Amino acid sequence: MSKAPTLLLHRDDPDKPPLGGHIKVTREDWLNVARDILISEGVGQVKVLGIAERLDVSRSSFYWYFKSRKDLLNQLLDDWNTSNTGILIRHTEMPATTITGALNNFFRCVVDPDGFNPQLDFAVREWARRDGSVRRVIDRADAARQAAITEMFERHGYSAAEADIRARVLYYQQIGYYALDLAETLEERLKRVGQYLYCFSGVQPSAEEVAEFLAFSRAVEKK
Repeated sequence: MSKAPTLLLHRDDPDKPPLGGHIKVTREDWLNVARDILISEGVGQVKVLGIAERLDVSRSSFYWYFKSRKDLLNQLLDDWNTSNTGILIRHTEMPATTITGALNNFFRCVVDPDGFNPQLDFAVREWARRDGSVRRVIDRADAARQAAITEMFERHGYSAAEADIRARVLYYQQIGYYALDLAETLEERLKRVGQYLYCFSGVQPSAEEVAEFLAFSRAVEKK
């Protein structure tokens, strides 16, 4: 019986000798599997051996990318903050001529499968219930997100006080929506787009703005 070929693992230091194994594994592979486990099973099940088994590699290869399980968890948390918090803030900063257009930009990041990940956000919040240091990271992320949304309203002429309240209502509604795990189809949500935009802004959106958002949402659903 011929021996299966050994493929080199991608690694950060090219001067290190190759690792054994019959699949290619990167740091991102470890993080992706860890993220999947965090979402589906909780942080307690994010274990080095379990991830290695899913990747079908030696556990020792883990230490080419991470110092310890704690280091993995810290990088996983950083990855969540960069992705979820970062993408949400970037969408509040996108150019728009009206507040309803700005809200459309915000909602794009939560309907796009490649945007804000609500399942990951919920999993990290569950993790924080058991870890005070994670709770503090979430608190800072929530504050940064709310500040970005507040600034979005202020750029469109709302007073600081009104912008703050509208930002809180919008953000709490969006986070609460996912926490409730509502069984609502995308089409059901899209039926209310115009009313949502009016409710959150106090301004009636144009027909073109509503149509543009509906087209975007239906397009990303097909990804």
